[in-house]
Amino acid sequence: MFGAVEAGGTKFVCGIGTSPEDLRTVQIPTGEPGITIRSVIGYFRDANVSAIGIGSFGPICTDRSSSNWGFITSTPKLAWRNTDLARPIGKALGVPVGFDTDVNAAALGEARWGAAQGVSDFLYLTVGTGIGGGAVAGGRVVHGKSHPEMGHIRVPHDWNTDPFAGCCPYHGDCLEGLASGPAIETRWGKPAAELPPDHPAWALEARYLALAVNNFICTLSSKRVILGGGVMHQTQLLPLIKTELARLTSGYLELPDLVSPQLGDRAGVCGALVLAEQAQN
Repeated sequence: MFGAVEAGGTKFVCGIGTSPEDLRTVQIPTGEPGITIRSVIGYFRDANVSAIGIGSFGPICTDRSSSNWGFITSTPKLAWRNTDLARPIGKALGVPVGFDTDVNAAALGEARWGAAQGVSDFLYLTVGTGIGGGAVAGGRVVHGKSHPEMGHIRVPHDWNTDPFAGCCPYHGDCLEGLASGPAIETRWGKPAAELPPDHPAWALEARYLALAVNNFICTLSSKRVILGGGVMHQTQLLPLIKTELARLTSGYLELPDLVSPQLGDRAGVCGALVLAEQAQN
């Protein structure tokens, strides 16, 4: 039996199981780091899990040779900056820990049980409170010096069409600063869920996300792109992105499949089961 944690900005989703079918989950509000971590440990204390997988908001350190492995590092969530997340949980429970970003975990979940089964090269992009991406190439999650930070790429910003300055505390008008849920709410004065389907917000949102996907497929040559996260719950958005992407590529590339996650909002915590399995092995 494995333990799974999807560490998010507003809540930690913790689960016990081996697959999506038998995964039992609870939600723990993301509060002060010490209190939240103790609550996570308490949930798993008597569960007899053999390993824990954690998919966390980032940036994080995934380099096991580093003394900072397991840390959340330069996150905009100031209370969590430079927080050791993985080691205290593993030490308290006496089990190995797999640790990666929440989007990489979601990619692993979709590869095992969801929309990327049998696909060796794909991209999982989440659009919600932040924007992040997990890339799988040749069947392996892409890592390098750190992990990809796809939400912080630069995309063309037409200041006449969109005078919004962006809301990323580090970069202003990076992709996340222009197209995340908080960016939509700040720009238009209402949360995404309260904007009607024909609101001009959605054409602009589709433009920014299509620009990002265009950059990623030109670089990674992904066969499939999975678009998840709370903003993507707007059903009119995916067709708009497909249309705009086709316009941007101008027939130069064979477009990948653009699809929704089959695991929905459980992709991250399901992928954390895969991280736990990998840690045990």
